[in-house]
Amino acid sequence: MWIVIDGYNLIRRSPRLSLLDRRDMEEGREALLTTLAVYRRIKGHRITVVFDGWERGGASEQVKLTAGLQVVFTRRGELADQAIVRFVGKAPSGAVVVTSDRALADAVARTGAVTLSAEEFQARLDHALQEGDEGEFHKAEDDEPDAEWSGPQQRKGPTRRPSKQAKRRITTLKRL
Repeated sequence: MWIVIDGYNLIRRSPRLSLLDRRDMEEGREALLTTLAVYRRIKGHRITVVFDGWERGGASEQVKLTAGLQVVFTRRGELADQAIVRFVGKAPSGAVVVTSDRALADAVARTGAVTLSAEEFQARLDHALQEGDEGEFHKAEDDEPDAEWSGPQQRKGPTRRPSKQAKRRITTLKRL
């Protein structure tokens, strides 16, 4: 699974990271990348974090590999949102974009990617970090009943099944 994260959006939506970011922007970024590196080791997902280089960025996009994470700083004049839409547009389906920016979420949904709010991802991130590797040895989340869709029930009238898009989102998010 490929997770593409709107870096500053996640930092500013996280209570802990936003405090660090207000004190020093680089400190907030480093704390986020450290946390995501641990998450990547636990889960094994491919993770790309995109930061705006809108005002202070270089003439070209800067991409570096840090602790197994792909970190992208957009070029001067390009928003992270634009870069994320460009990346996900070229990617195979199955990408998950983490952002609470509604316009970005709508744009990437049109490419077929699944979106996840920064708050929901932060909760999943915290849960995974608390569980650590223990989660692999215990009952898998896939074995638990799904809270979003409980399957067919005994009701009168037409059945209510989730759309193909909703099913794809449920399946993709179970792997996070």
